[in-house]
Amino acid sequence: MDQDLYFISMAARLLHMHPQTLRKYERLGLVRPSRTIGSMRLYSQDELERLRLIKHLVDEAGINLAGVQRLLSIAESVQRIRPLMNAAASRPDARRRLAHEIKRIGEMVGL
Repeated sequence: MDQDLYFISMAARLLHMHPQTLRKYERLGLVRPSRTIGSMRLYSQDELERLRLIKHLVDEAGINLAGVQRLLSIAESVQRIRPLMNAAASRPDARRRLAHEIKRIGEMVGL
Protein backbone atom coordinates (compact mmCIF):
# COMPACT_ATOMS: atom_id res chain seq x y z
CA MET A 1 0.00 0.00 0.00
CA ASP A 2 2.11 2.88 -1.31
CA GLN A 3 -0.21 5.72 -0.45
CA ASP A 4 0.82 9.15 0.77
CA LEU A 5 -0.57 9.87 4.21
CA TYR A 6 -0.45 13.22 5.95
CA PHE A 7 -0.62 14.19 9.59
CA ILE A 8 -3.28 16.76 10.47
CA SER A 9 -0.83 19.69 10.51
CA MET A 10 0.40 18.96 6.97
CA ALA A 11 -3.11 18.22 5.68
CA ALA A 12 -4.35 21.51 7.10
CA ARG A 13 -1.44 23.36 5.53
CA LEU A 14 -2.03 21.73 2.12
CA LEU A 15 -5.72 22.63 2.27
CA HIS A 16 -5.23 26.13 3.69
CA MET A 17 -7.45 25.18 6.62
CA HIS A 18 -7.03 25.23 10.38
CA PRO A 19 -6.39 21.85 12.05
CA GLN A 20 -9.34 22.54 14.36
CA THR A 21 -11.59 22.69 11.28
CA LEU A 22 -10.40 19.23 10.25
CA ARG A 23 -11.15 17.95 13.76
CA LYS A 24 -14.64 19.47 13.59
CA TYR A 25 -15.30 17.84 10.22
CA GLU A 26 -14.23 14.51 11.68
CA ARG A 27 -16.54 14.97 14.70
CA LEU A 28 -19.41 15.63 12.27
CA GLY A 29 -18.57 12.47 10.33
CA LEU A 30 -17.65 14.33 7.14
CA VAL A 31 -14.21 12.66 7.03
CA ARG A 32 -12.77 9.58 8.67
CA PRO A 33 -8.99 9.80 8.82
CA SER A 34 -7.12 6.69 9.82
CA ARG A 35 -5.12 6.71 13.04
CA THR A 36 -1.61 5.75 14.02
CA ILE A 37 -1.01 3.48 16.97
CA GLY A 38 -0.61 6.66 19.03
CA SER A 39 -4.01 7.93 17.76
CA MET A 40 -2.59 10.64 15.49
CA ARG A 41 -4.80 11.38 12.49
CA LEU A 42 -3.58 10.36 9.04
CA TYR A 43 -5.23 11.80 5.93
CA SER A 44 -5.03 10.02 2.57
CA GLN A 45 -5.21 11.65 -0.86
CA ASP A 46 -8.88 10.59 -1.09
CA GLU A 47 -9.64 12.32 2.20
CA LEU A 48 -7.78 15.45 1.07
CA GLU A 49 -9.93 15.48 -2.08
CA ARG A 50 -13.07 15.07 0.01
CA LEU A 51 -11.93 17.95 2.23
CA ARG A 52 -11.29 20.10 -0.85
CA LEU A 53 -14.85 19.36 -1.97
CA ILE A 54 -16.23 20.24 1.47
CA LYS A 55 -14.21 23.46 1.51
CA HIS A 56 -15.54 24.36 -1.95
CA LEU A 57 -19.14 23.65 -0.93
CA VAL A 58 -18.81 25.77 2.22
CA ASP A 59 -16.64 28.63 0.95
CA GLU A 60 -17.61 28.92 -2.72
CA ALA A 61 -21.16 27.56 -2.85
CA GLY A 62 -22.21 28.92 0.57
CA ILE A 63 -23.64 25.61 1.79
CA ASN A 64 -23.78 25.07 5.54
CA LEU A 65 -22.34 21.91 7.10
CA ALA A 66 -25.74 20.25 7.48
CA GLY A 67 -26.27 20.75 3.76
CA VAL A 68 -22.81 19.41 3.01
CA GLN A 69 -23.56 16.28 5.08
CA ARG A 70 -26.78 15.75 3.14
CA LEU A 71 -25.09 16.28 -0.25
CA LEU A 72 -22.29 13.88 0.60
CA SER A 73 -24.82 11.25 1.75
CA ILE A 74 -26.67 11.61 -1.54
CA ALA A 75 -23.43 11.33 -3.51
CA GLU A 76 -22.51 8.15 -1.61
CA SER A 77 -25.95 6.69 -2.36
CA VAL A 78 -25.54 7.47 -6.05
CA GLN A 79 -22.18 5.67 -6.03
CA ARG A 80 -23.87 2.61 -4.51
CA ILE A 81 -26.62 2.77 -7.13
CA ARG A 82 -24.34 2.73 -10.18
CA PRO A 83 -23.32 -0.95 -9.99
CA LEU A 84 -26.89 -1.93 -9.07
CA MET A 85 -28.21 -0.35 -12.25
CA ASN A 86 -26.32 -2.86 -14.40
CA ALA A 87 -27.29 -5.83 -12.25
CA ALA A 88 -30.94 -4.82 -11.76
CA ALA A 89 -32.06 -6.14 -15.13
CA SER A 90 -31.19 -9.73 -14.28
CA ARG A 91 -31.18 -10.00 -10.48
CA PRO A 92 -34.22 -9.47 -8.23
CA ASP A 93 -32.02 -8.80 -5.18
CA ALA A 94 -30.26 -6.00 -7.07
CA ARG A 95 -33.64 -4.50 -8.03
CA ARG A 96 -34.68 -4.50 -4.35
CA ARG A 97 -31.42 -2.88 -3.26
CA LEU A 98 -31.73 -0.31 -6.05
CA ALA A 99 -35.29 0.53 -4.98
CA HIS A 100 -34.11 0.83 -1.37
CA GLU A 101 -31.27 3.22 -2.31
CA ILE A 102 -33.61 5.35 -4.44
CA LYS A 103 -36.06 5.52 -1.53
CA ARG A 104 -33.22 6.64 0.79
CA ILE A 105 -32.22 9.41 -1.62
CA GLY A 106 -35.83 10.56 -1.76
CA GLU A 107 -35.98 10.67 2.03
CA MET A 108 -32.72 12.64 2.17
CA VAL A 109 -34.12 15.33 -0.11
CA GLY A 110 -37.52 15.34 1.57
CA LEU A 111 -39.55 13.46 -1.03
